[in-house]
Amino acid sequence: MSERLKPGDTAPAFSLPDADGKQVSLADHLGRKVIVYFYPAALTPGCTKQACDFTDNLDALAGAGYDVLGISPDKPEKLAKFREKEDLRVTLLADPDKEVLTAYGAFGEKSLYGKTVTGVIRSTVVVDEQGRIEHAFYNVKATGHVAKLIRDLSVTL
Repeated sequence: MSERLKPGDTAPAFSLPDADGKQVSLADHLGRKVIVYFYPAALTPGCTKQACDFTDNLDALAGAGYDVLGISPDKPEKLAKFREKEDLRVTLLADPDKEVLTAYGAFGEKSLYGKTVTGVIRSTVVVDEQGRIEHAFYNVKATGHVAKLIRDLSVTL
């Protein structure tokens, strides 16, 4: 079971391919706040709702100084299809080896329909300008999470 991060921890460094296969690293965003959200699978109803919510609020989040990165175990090709089909503007990153998911505590045992399974734990981590964890939310709901996050971060819409 991976260790959950908490405020004050140093955000684990990563470099992952985006939907176009271009490497994106957390270090690219130093000096800006970054919302990193982890989701189980592209092109599924809950994950689509969450990605669309982030896209719909991207301008407000960017205006408040936040970049948004979505990470799933999907391959770049599937992320590209997801982006095109749903007209997404958030940066989607591929972590098929689940190394970053694990480093952030977003992969491990979870309860699914009353059964314990191993998989992606829907999570959102907010990294500050210096690369430290500001907030860490685990087991979040796909629907309504972005609105709650915006309230928690006091982002003006």
